[in-house]
Amino acid sequence: MIATDAPVHQDSGTETLKIVMVGHVDHGKSTLVGRILHETGFIPESKINHVKKVCDDQGKGFEFAFLLDALEEERDQGITIDVSQMFFKTKKRNYVIIDAPGHKEFLKNMISGASNADVAFLLIDAEEGIQEQTQRHAYLLSLLGIKQIAIVVNKMDLVGYSENVFNSTREVYSKYLRTIGVTARTFIPISAYHGENVSSKSSKMPWYQGQSILEILDNFAAHDDRSLLPFRFPVQDVYKFDKRRIIAGRVETGRVAVGDEVLFLPSGKSTRVKTIEKWNSEAPTAAEAGQSVGFTMEEQIFVERGDIGCLPKERPMISDRFQANIFWMGNKHLEKGGKYILKLATQEIECVVESILKVINSSTLEEISKNAASVAKNEVAEMILSTKKPIVFDTFDEVPETGRFVLVHEHDVRGGGIILKRAEPILGMNI
Repeated sequence: MIATDAPVHQDSGTETLKIVMVGHVDHGKSTLVGRILHETGFIPESKINHVKKVCDDQGKGFEFAFLLDALEEERDQGITIDVSQMFFKTKKRNYVIIDAPGHKEFLKNMISGASNADVAFLLIDAEEGIQEQTQRHAYLLSLLGIKQIAIVVNKMDLVGYSENVFNSTREVYSKYLRTIGVTARTFIPISAYHGENVSSKSSKMPWYQGQSILEILDNFAAHDDRSLLPFRFPVQDVYKFDKRRIIAGRVETGRVAVGDEVLFLPSGKSTRVKTIEKWNSEAPTAAEAGQSVGFTMEEQIFVERGDIGCLPKERPMISDRFQANIFWMGNKHLEKGGKYILKLATQEIECVVESILKVINSSTLEEISKNAASVAKNEVAEMILSTKKPIVFDTFDEVPETGRFVLVHEHDVRGGGIILKRAEPILGMNI
């Protein structure tokens, strides 16, 4: 979080929209974030003057990106090497910016912060154009299930604010996005360095009839309504207070109310909700998507971390085999027959790559091979995974939150994926 002279306080009565900033290295993410924070008044002049003095001492010009570089070594390298969360607000609402610099942070965030972002801004350098990483980032956004995406064509000052350059970039990138099933809500030409089209319309691009960055933000929906999806409650832990057992977790999708019957899978235990508990708050009568809560149940049943609560009429799938699309980012190839740790919601289990149906170049989406033996770094593959024991999941198109996962190898996240469908059980098994 950005250090300021005073702590940032958010109005708890105002809705908050979460933004993830992505883009190829040096395409201007940090500059845009710094500019937004400055123009919304969330960086004091004393902070700006301090950074300007540091830049003068180092013999280089001031840039808004340096406002985000809390580490001295980051200023020396001129790049952002950490993930940050920054806060600001407009007259309409509060905002949180998640700045994720690379693939690794994306995939880790599939099971944490960025997967819950409401909006993504994907930046493209107008002069440098669309890069391989630009295309891979779009694919990763599709894995995260973020539907509200704005494409920001930055550094328009370097191409003379050319309408032709902007239109060409929009045409080429829109074509690529269609191939991965992603639709951008808007394309916007800006110069983050000079503040053009950031907080207000730019006079240097009169041909652009759209909105500025901040206007676009205020017109996005605060959330896609995940409460309308089937109820999914991955159990994080079970706490004992006095004689009560509180089943704690986050409602990923759907809603549930006191008195509803909840089925926990794969354990198969069910009972009705007696109370809903929230920290430092009166007990509500219902809970919905996005809320972290605890449940006490009418009957004492044994459930544990990894179980997923659902309504009996809206059951997810249970299987030890499924077909998935994987984005691989490990330096070592993902191999057929290889063993990895699969993390899906709060479930964590060993899995085996049973077969690699096809391998795809993540930038061009061209098929590289069928029935492959391995998958290289930055490639996408369609494959069959089998788990050591049955797990609970949905297909990604039905419930993204329980239809995506990450793969861990050698204690680090190496890949992420989405579940396409349940695979047929192996002969003799009945799951």
